[in-house]
Amino acid sequence: MTDTPARLLNLLSLLQTPREWPGSELAERLDVTPRTIRRDIDRLRDLGYPVEATRGSIGGYRLVAGSAMPPLLLDDEEAVAIAVGLRAGAGHAIEGVDEASVRALAKLEQVLPARLRHRVSSLQNATVPLTRGDGATIDPRTLTAIASAVTGRERLRFAYRSGDGTDSRRQTEPYRLVSTGSRWYLVAYDMDREDWRTFRVDRVSEPFATGSRFTPRELPTGDGDAAGFFARSMSRTQSELHIDVTFRAPAGFVTARLPSTLGAVEPTGEQSCRLRTASSDSLEWVALRLALVDCEFEAHGPAQLVEYLSGLGARLSRAASSGPGSSGPGAVSGSGAVPPTS
Repeated sequence: MTDTPARLLNLLSLLQTPREWPGSELAERLDVTPRTIRRDIDRLRDLGYPVEATRGSIGGYRLVAGSAMPPLLLDDEEAVAIAVGLRAGAGHAIEGVDEASVRALAKLEQVLPARLRHRVSSLQNATVPLTRGDGATIDPRTLTAIASAVTGRERLRFAYRSGDGTDSRRQTEPYRLVSTGSRWYLVAYDMDREDWRTFRVDRVSEPFATGSRFTPRELPTGDGDAAGFFARSMSRTQSELHIDVTFRAPAGFVTARLPSTLGAVEPTGEQSCRLRTASSDSLEWVALRLALVDCEFEAHGPAQLVEYLSGLGARLSRAASSGPGSSGPGAVSGSGAVPPTS
């Protein structure tokens, strides 16, 4: 193998297998001399790949962890698996899957061959997740298009539907993507309105990077903190719910079942805890999250939350009492067992 770049790539691919490779075996695999292998190992080290060598009759070479992240080589199956995983996480705005994950997906999909992109899309389209996120699902292609425009500092055009159903076309200078755990938002400068705006990404469609480059403007806050700017802008447009709830369960149990965005619970006893926090999320979403903790709880406020929970409880009771085999108001039939699958 006389093509040095191709040989280096093949050598790197072998070294990324988690094992120690004798120099003689590498030379045989690549059809070169052991001396050439030693030179190629030095070239990989110069490129930032931490290759460790051991001496002796059973010595060899191994790729180890280093202080920096060097480029990785992936085979077809590995690339497809990573792309599908990143798409699934990004599309449901799972807490902890933030802008870095979307940037990684954008980079990966940019270099995927067409045949692998088709495999990724086919697999995702044929798969239905058992559980979904609390927020609206998002086409990962929308996220990657936005992330690419943010990274490349390209002006972005898209169609947008506001909360009241009004459709519009926007031309923006995208600044950052912000994940709240339940939804994705875009912080951008709206060129037509000559002001900063935040856009819910699940309401964005037909994103198109124009290719026109721009120098990012300074946020009004002056600190470059897109998450802080987003939080302040949302607090101006939404009235906060000042939540006060007592749970009849240990604090650890409740904490594991509540999104961290709702704040921390305070232990009030071995079998009780209290949540006092302010949230700009919707009343319906907060009520659902409280119910999903799956323990007894008492809402002290605000009044609209107490009223909504009361109505929700009544509706659920009516739904249970009207099921097949019910024996009257408030009766619940069945064991709750999941039917067997064939």
